Amino acid sequence: MIGRALTSVFWGMCADRYGRKPVITIGTSTVVIFNTLFGFSVNYWMAIITRFLLGSLNGLLGPIRAYACELFREEHQALGLSSISTSYGIGLVIGPALGGFLAQVYISNCIFPYLLPCLCISIFALFVTTGAIWLPETLHFHQKNEVESTSYVVDAEENTNEKKDSTLISLLKNWPLMSSIIVYSVFSLQNMAYSEIFSLWAVSPRSLGGLSYTTEDVGIVLSITGLSLLLFQMALYPIAERRFGPIMVVRMSGVLSIPLLASYPYIAMLSGFMLFFTLSCASIVRSVLSVCITTGTLMLQNKAVDQHQRGAANGIAMTLMSICKAIGPACGGALLSWSQKRLNAAFLPGDQMIFFLLNVIDGIGVLLTFKPFLISNHY
Repeated sequence: MIGRALTSVFWGMCADRYGRKPVITIGTSTVVIFNTLFGFSVNYWMAIITRFLLGSLNGLLGPIRAYACELFREEHQALGLSSISTSYGIGLVIGPALGGFLAQVYISNCIFPYLLPCLCISIFALFVTTGAIWLPETLHFHQKNEVESTSYVVDAEENTNEKKDSTLISLLKNWPLMSSIIVYSVFSLQNMAYSEIFSLWAVSPRSLGGLSYTTEDVGIVLSITGLSLLLFQMALYPIAERRFGPIMVVRMSGVLSIPLLASYPYIAMLSGFMLFFTLSCASIVRSVLSVCITTGTLMLQNKAVDQHQRGAANGIAMTLMSICKAIGPACGGALLSWSQKRLNAAFLPGDQMIFFLLNVIDGIGVLLTFKPFLISNHY
């Protein structure tokens, strides 16, 4: 995430200048190379360096969001961005489950115990890279004869205006863009902290307020969540976006997340099948609401800029989001550890405190969706 934060704006600007397709192809190729090297890591620093290079050289996510928005007509753009958010969410849910399962597959005399999950992902990325060759480009450039046919004065004026509008300063001054990015970043911080906390909380012993689940149990819950997420986002989110608009969808999803998270400590009081069923339902609803927030804020970001700025705008969003997601796991793990040390506290004992803090961040995000902070020119 640190590597991604340092280079996302650069890759976004490259996508605006050279096209979406080259950056997308480079990004998927980077996964093939550095994810494989990560599996061959012989020490901690090699693992850290390969992950950092993977984040730095993979500028895929920002341009692909711009690509999805440009590939559809305006009335279907919600479906395009929803598919991106859903794919990313499913990856975050099913990816750890698949990686954990493959990591448990023992290969005798293998000095690289985590090579198998890395190789499987790299092979999958290789197929994706091959398929990306046939992607159509959505950022169209004027042909030389078309440019020469226009008058010099008009052409010079348009080039000057485009250059001025494409600068990073103009994007930072675009408050409809920046306000939506800030809202996106706040919810990303909360979502990343939740993802870290959920798994640790589930495998924590009952004596500390956890569920005493095995990693396999957690993987099953997350897998069910990912499949349900796909069905909802592809079928129902575009309908909700057309009816209420992205701002209202973000706002309602944030508000509904608060009582849901507050119920988690009480879910821990259940046991057996009822615990598994209730936890799976809560995880599904939580993931659906989170992806609705992500998709809604992405709609606002892409509508706030013209096409020739869209790559850089998504790059800025990726930079701030990556910073939040870099600190989210560390903060989430530290806060969970702290909360489990205060089981007998008079105010919000044990895991009640950690879910309360998640709700505080969620509440801040909801407040930021109102005027005068969040401003949109289109909704």
